Amino acid sequence: MKFRRVYLDHSATTPVATDVLDAMIPYFSEKMGNPNSIHAWGREAKNAVDEARGSIAELIGADAADIVFTGCGSAADNLAIKGALWASRNRGKHIVTSAVEHHAVIDTFKWLGKNGYEVTILPVDSECMVSPDSLRAAIRDDTALVSVMFANNEVGTINPIAELGAICRERGVLFHTDAVQAAGHIRIDAANLPVDMLTMSAHKMYGPKGIGALYIKKGLKLVPLVHGGGQEYGIRSGTENVPAIVGFGEAARLAVRLDEEGEESRISRIRDRLLDGIVERVPDSFVTGHRRERLPYHASVCVRRIEGEGMLLRLDYAGIGASSGSACTSGSLDPSHVLLAMGLDHATAHGSLRLTLGKDTSEEDIDYVLDTLPRVVETLRELSPYKAG
Repeated sequence: MKFRRVYLDHSATTPVATDVLDAMIPYFSEKMGNPNSIHAWGREAKNAVDEARGSIAELIGADAADIVFTGCGSAADNLAIKGALWASRNRGKHIVTSAVEHHAVIDTFKWLGKNGYEVTILPVDSECMVSPDSLRAAIRDDTALVSVMFANNEVGTINPIAELGAICRERGVLFHTDAVQAAGHIRIDAANLPVDMLTMSAHKMYGPKGIGALYIKKGLKLVPLVHGGGQEYGIRSGTENVPAIVGFGEAARLAVRLDEEGEESRISRIRDRLLDGIVERVPDSFVTGHRRERLPYHASVCVRRIEGEGMLLRLDYAGIGASSGSACTSGSLDPSHVLLAMGLDHATAHGSLRLTLGKDTSEEDIDYVLDTLPRVVETLRELSPYKAG
C-alpha cells in the first residue's frame, strides 16, 4: 500500500480547526484590547470572551456564569480540587480518587496526602471502570471531596458519572470530574448531572493549546490558587488569553455542529473496524478498556511479546502517529499506571498502543494502519526478547 501520513494521536492533542484559527487571528493584533479595559478596544475583547464563555457553557448544558477559564486542563483540575478543599476546611480531611486518573489529579491528591489529607485510591476493574459500590464503601463521615475522571485518556473507558455523582450527593460530598477527554466528543449535560465541578481543555477538541475551563456548580465557593487582579469572578486572576478563549469558543461551536452531523456515529464505526481488524490480523493482541462504554474516537490495544516503544518508532517511520498512553508521561520508561491498575503485568503493559481518531480520519487511513501494523509487529517479534520459543 502506498505510503501515507496518518495522525492517530488525537487524545494527546488535536489539530486546530481552520474555523478556530480564523476566529483567533484578529485577536492577536487587530482586536488586541484587554477585556478589563473600559474603552472600545477593551469592550470588544470582553464581548468576545463573553461570547466564547456562552458557547462553552452551551456545549455542556451549563450557564455562562458557571464557566471559569484557566491556563490548561491541569490548572483547572488543581483549581477544582485544591480550591474546593481550602474553601470548605470544615468538611473533613478525607478525599477519594481513582487509581487511573490523569497525573494532574492523582499527583495533586498525592501532594494533598503529604499536607494533612488522608487519601483513598479506588480500584478499577479489568475494563478500567470505577465501581459505584467501591465508591459507596469508601465514603466516610469526614470525606470532603471525590474526583473521578469522566473518561480515561489511555484506554477510553467512560465511567458511570451519574451514579458516582449521585452517591456523593447523597452523602453531601463534593464531586469533581476531569472531562478533558470527553467534552466535545460525547454529550454532557452538566445541569442535570450530580457534578459540582467539571474540567475541560480546548486542545482536545480542535482548539488551541494553553487554555482550559472549569465548570463550577452555582453556589460553590473556591479559594483561588492565583491572586492578583481578580479576573474570572475572582477565582483565577491574570489577564485573559483572549485569542485562545475565542478559539475555545469556536471549538465548542464546532463540536456542536459535528454532533448534529452524526460524527460520533461515523467515528465509532471506523474505530470498531480498527479494533476488530487489529485483533484479527495481529496475533496475541487484545483490546484494552470497555468495548461499549468507550469514547467514540478511542482505540487502545496491547500486543504481547513486544516493546511498545519500538512499535511506535516503526509506525512513525511508516507515517503513522500513535502513542502508548498519556502524552504527559511519554518520556517515562515505566509501564502505564492505568494498565497496571487494570491488572495487566508489566511485560504486557509495555506492549500498549493507543490509536485515537479525529474528524478527518478516513476509511483509507484505517486500511493503511491495518496493512502496516501487522508487518511492524511481525518484524519486531523476530527481534524481541519475548519471542516465543
